[in-house]
Amino acid sequence: MNIRMSRRRRIYEGKAKVLFEGPEPGTLVQYFKDDATAGNGAKHGTITGKGVLNNRISEYLMTKLGEIGVPTHFMRRLNMREQLIRKVEIIPIEVVVRNIVAGSLAKRLGIPEGTVLPRSIVEFYYKRDDLNDPMVSDEHITAFGWASPHEIDEIMSLSLRVNDYLSGLFLGIGLRLVDFKLEFGRLWENDELHIVLADEISPDNCRLWDIRTNEKMDKDRFRQDLGRVEEAYQEVAKRLGIMPETANAPDNSEKL
Repeated sequence: MNIRMSRRRRIYEGKAKVLFEGPEPGTLVQYFKDDATAGNGAKHGTITGKGVLNNRISEYLMTKLGEIGVPTHFMRRLNMREQLIRKVEIIPIEVVVRNIVAGSLAKRLGIPEGTVLPRSIVEFYYKRDDLNDPMVSDEHITAFGWASPHEIDEIMSLSLRVNDYLSGLFLGIGLRLVDFKLEFGRLWENDELHIVLADEISPDNCRLWDIRTNEKMDKDRFRQDLGRVEEAYQEVAKRLGIMPETANAPDNSEKL
């Protein structure tokens, strides 16, 4: 980890990222690690260069979503592993949008993986690793005050817009967007509260299958010990046209 980064005040460290105090009020620096986990931390490993790739992929996708009017916390990429983001109040809900049956949905309902859903399904999970992120309904969310009915409507609307856009974008590069996880936060601007897309969008939180072969091009390769994990992430970046600088190159972080 680079020296300049370590001098900044650490705000939060998660499984895949570290948040540091930003250079100006209302900002944070988001650092992408190579650490990989599965089963809410039960399995842990390292995917070489993952942080560099996810930083670039998330930058690209967040920028594209911003261009179509989806509000995000992303401001700009600072260097190979860091990006500047707006500080938001994270809503403690993970939003999963599913287009094809995979993962926990297949296990939960006994439906074969790969079954195309008749329409996209949006699920909510309470962000608590110690409870294995239990699935919740909008009734739970409003009853416990995690989000208001209006905020849930906004989150649903934004999630489906993101799904429509990303499904088309990935289809254009030969990938099927099976499902993905989103997080949202509250941002105050000019005395107005806005719901904005937060966290990241990358092969860490998207299931991506090759259209021709159904080969998995995401973190399931790590979860399921399929091998060639780094190559899958690199292939996604390559198809998006954003292959980054070499992951092993010196990390010349911007001086903040």
